[in-house]
Amino acid sequence: MRMNELLNLSVAKLRRMAALKSKIERLQSQLEALAANGSRKPAKRGRKRRKMSAAARRKISLAAKARWAKVRAAKSK
Repeated sequence: MRMNELLNLSVAKLRRMAALKSKIERLQSQLEALAANGSRKPAKRGRKRRKMSAAARRKISLAAKARWAKVRAAKSK
């Protein structure tokens, strides 16, 4: 539309045109999303990560170090 044609439209028509334009844009983005979902793998839903306390991490670390110390001691014999 030309500028002088827009100036001659009523406010109600301009609002209706703006609403329709935004609806078309939303529908186009939904259409693009649907098309994209068919070509891509769906996103993985990861498990919720559990938090480990510092004491628990330390305990695991000490146990691993003790296991490796046994392995090294057995290797040197």
